[in-house]
Amino acid sequence: MIILGLNAFHGDSSAALMRDGKLIAAAEEERFRRLKHWAGFPSQSIAYCLREAGLSLSDVDHVAVNQNGRAHLLKKAAYVAFQRPDPALVLQRLKNRGKRKAIPELLTDAFPGTPFHGESHHIEHHLLHLFSAFYVSPFKDAAVVSVDGFGDFSSAAWGVGHGNDISVDGRVFFPHSLGIFYEALTQWLGFPHYGDEYKVMGLAPYGKPAFMDQMRRIVRLKRGGAFELDLRYFLHHREVVPYQWDNGSPEVGDLFSPAMEELLGPRRRPKAPLESRHHDVARSAQVMYEEAFFHLITNLQERTGLTDIALAGGCAANSVANGKIRRQTKYERVYVQSAAGDAGGAIGAAFALWQKLGGERSFVMDHAYWDRNSPTTKSQPLSIKIETRSMPAGCALENISDEAELCRRTAQAVADGKSRWMVSGPYGVGPTRFGQPDYCVRPTARRYEGNPQCQDQAPGSFRPFAPSILDGAVGEWFEEDDAVPFMMQVFQIREPQRARIPAVTHVDGSGRLQTVYRHTNPRYYRLIEAFRDIAGIPIVLNTSFNENEPVVCNPQEALDCFLRTKMDVLVLGDVMISRSVSSRIEA
Repeated sequence: MIILGLNAFHGDSSAALMRDGKLIAAAEEERFRRLKHWAGFPSQSIAYCLREAGLSLSDVDHVAVNQNGRAHLLKKAAYVAFQRPDPALVLQRLKNRGKRKAIPELLTDAFPGTPFHGESHHIEHHLLHLFSAFYVSPFKDAAVVSVDGFGDFSSAAWGVGHGNDISVDGRVFFPHSLGIFYEALTQWLGFPHYGDEYKVMGLAPYGKPAFMDQMRRIVRLKRGGAFELDLRYFLHHREVVPYQWDNGSPEVGDLFSPAMEELLGPRRRPKAPLESRHHDVARSAQVMYEEAFFHLITNLQERTGLTDIALAGGCAANSVANGKIRRQTKYERVYVQSAAGDAGGAIGAAFALWQKLGGERSFVMDHAYWDRNSPTTKSQPLSIKIETRSMPAGCALENISDEAELCRRTAQAVADGKSRWMVSGPYGVGPTRFGQPDYCVRPTARRYEGNPQCQDQAPGSFRPFAPSILDGAVGEWFEEDDAVPFMMQVFQIREPQRARIPAVTHVDGSGRLQTVYRHTNPRYYRLIEAFRDIAGIPIVLNTSFNENEPVVCNPQEALDCFLRTKMDVLVLGDVMISRSVSSRIEA
């Protein structure tokens, strides 16, 4: 059975393809459209997934979509009847829903001449988030939690995953939302773009929780693990908030009311300097989020007695909170897959439908990309042909077919203080590519003059970089020892080790690690092994390969990005491209 899962009506549009209960391809539309968080119908992601599997649209039996407009109709009607929101808000929602084409019609438009013979299904938003967390986890039984902004009139859902089933035990409904709380504070702090919440996480350790009294007025904890907002500080529930969700980057208007500025002071404008009060508000917002989050998951643990937890929803990208779960609760194992937010809705939709149709669990998602040599796909391995004459002056090209030598040479370049990018595999899902491709620097470095992601930041930027570490070395370098293949948890680095790896140690002594495994990413593992043999450290600095754009999607984009920045070395497959003159990373 072939199931195509889609995230089509939210930010981070995506597609995922399943064959007989196993995920065989997945992609985010932004990688093809070259617009971050692209929202719309993911036609190019669908085409990619079908191409990877050697299938056509006619081979698809079912399409499952991350949305069900019929979910929670009674809750919606009661809200309109008793809360009396602005009629323009209600009309806007109805109008937006009414102008959307049906899935078969959208597929016909995107793939003319290729008929779709299957059935389409709409899956409730948070149910599929729970499936995207539990159904691909390594757990047989687990607490399952989904927290985000909103989807199908709900902002959170939680329950228990057991074998092939998921029971939903509780929800938080519109207009209350931890995601909206965090996004509104992100806007107040002067970060206006969709997806900027990670900047608040990075800024928070520089401040003190000096605004907790104010935060506890904004968010209130309720019995049983739930929470609610003081709606005086928000606009989303009663007014039309400008937004753009179709065929472009999502844009959301202000979510907070003037009362928020009366409570916290004037908002920061995007280009204004960051002051100590901004640091303190960021820290306080993060602490308030953690209070509500731990209130929810602790109550769930006490009721169920379970010690494994699987998380999804946009708020599951709060890696700082995720990294504290084992220390602050009785949970022993934490699973957050690479596309925990709405991009993972395509994966969750496919698995939710698979279960509904009688399918059983048989797939664990332990990596964020799919090998083109896998028996489940038919595409050829990554093949790159670059003519020497096409290289600009100052660049040298070398083909190194011996992988051990290629990794040793690349690791030596990193150890010598050169910045290096590697593209060695296919597309993936999630906020980074986790080694496919990635940008690497030695973790002992202190300055990154060549890194394009730092060009708009002053030295000592509040946005930390991530350590990729060999899986067997985690306990030696971090205070926690758990599997974190997708950078979705932040652990404290052991104090004696922090001075050895300042490039990946945040101001509070933490690091957003990625555990690297030989069986899921053999070349990247071999590179880190080679760096360990040279430098004595089983870690490299890793961040995504892009320059104010989505992660590069093909070898030509990788080469273009390399040439317009100050990187030293680019590895494309077995081809190493080096600059003879470039900036260096100073220790």
